[in-house]
Amino acid sequence: MTNSNGKLSEEKVFKDPVHSYVHVQDRVIWELVATSEFQRLRRIRQLGTTYITFHGAEHSRFNHSLGVYEIVRRIIDDVFREKPFLNEDERLLCLCAALLHDLGHGPFSHSFEKVFHFDHEEFTQAIIVGDTEVNSVLKQVGNDFPKKVAEVIAKTYKNKLVVSLISSQIDADRMDYLLRDAYYTGVSYGNFDMERILRVMRPQEDQVVFKSSGMHAVEDYIMSRYQMYWQVYFHPVTRSSEVILTKILHRAKQLYKENYSFQTEPVHFVSIFEDKLTLKDYVKLDESIIFFYFQVWQDEDDAILSDLCRRFLNRNLFKYVEFDPSEQMMKMMELRTLFEEAGIDPNYYLVVDSSSDLPYDFYRPGEEEERLPINLLMPNGEIRELSRQSEIVDAISGKRRTDHKLYFPQDMIEKLPDANNEKQKIKEVLGI
Repeated sequence: MTNSNGKLSEEKVFKDPVHSYVHVQDRVIWELVATSEFQRLRRIRQLGTTYITFHGAEHSRFNHSLGVYEIVRRIIDDVFREKPFLNEDERLLCLCAALLHDLGHGPFSHSFEKVFHFDHEEFTQAIIVGDTEVNSVLKQVGNDFPKKVAEVIAKTYKNKLVVSLISSQIDADRMDYLLRDAYYTGVSYGNFDMERILRVMRPQEDQVVFKSSGMHAVEDYIMSRYQMYWQVYFHPVTRSSEVILTKILHRAKQLYKENYSFQTEPVHFVSIFEDKLTLKDYVKLDESIIFFYFQVWQDEDDAILSDLCRRFLNRNLFKYVEFDPSEQMMKMMELRTLFEEAGIDPNYYLVVDSSSDLPYDFYRPGEEEERLPINLLMPNGEIRELSRQSEIVDAISGKRRTDHKLYFPQDMIEKLPDANNEKQKIKEVLGI
């Protein structure tokens, strides 16, 4: 099936709704896809709880990872074919890093990370260099090859051009997830002309630049990303489901710490709750495990845990009102007191959730989270930073938009007896 230079004797393809086909010619890529750690990504949704808002968003980290790989393969093998800038080893390094960049994501990704203080990139690197099937496949390329792949994920690899293909302000990861998430959610916001962007890409010493003639396609990409964040990724209904999800996990951990007697022991969570999580434990976690516990925890004696699980599984979500933390913290304190007096635990049923995004920024030395700029290649060979040429991008550069909402269970409030003084006060303060 293989030949001596590490190529498959016959190209393999995956049918893909976004890129038509994902092409595999390298044996190491084909074998990486077959590993248990990569197959696990089929059981982790790309968009966490977004399927609760947009019912088509059932796609997985698996098909996104294949998509990122395919974009990088096209850039290297097709777009830059006449401009060789990588040797064969670095070509393979780019392809493997693209395929494996999300390998360490846990179930419900960012919500899970937030509760338990995990970092999916650290787990990605640990899987790549640890005692895993993925590591065994990568070592077939060279003993130090897994370490190099991990360095690309960590953004510490010496060739910054390699890193920029997978992690920058306009990279294969972002291009795939915008197009893929738009496709599966059924919205048009995330669509942009990727073919045009690929045509105007040019490799430079330490990053990819874009011919100035393609500036409008890059502008379109940045605006698409902006729209997707506020219309899809930060949708208030999705955020409500994430609030409930995180509160379930917090409640389960709290109960475990209090030696609560679970009807169904949370064996898959024990090492997490005790801060003894091993890599072996982590790669066993996927969303099917989480859903199993949410199903059985509906019947737990703890009223809060069972209620939150029922809400999440049956889409009985919290309502919300706009909230300004700089002006309304007194209101929040009053509400907490009223909730407690009404017998509703504010630690689980009164939650401020914040979303924040910076659509584009340019390099400012010494600042936290320095961002490499998107650079344009002018007809005279000069390199110019995008916002200095584009009025549209200049208008949003460095402008962080933040949104705060206060979530609460309106149905619980409505069920309070009308004679309950707190009921009317709560409704007045919330403005409902």
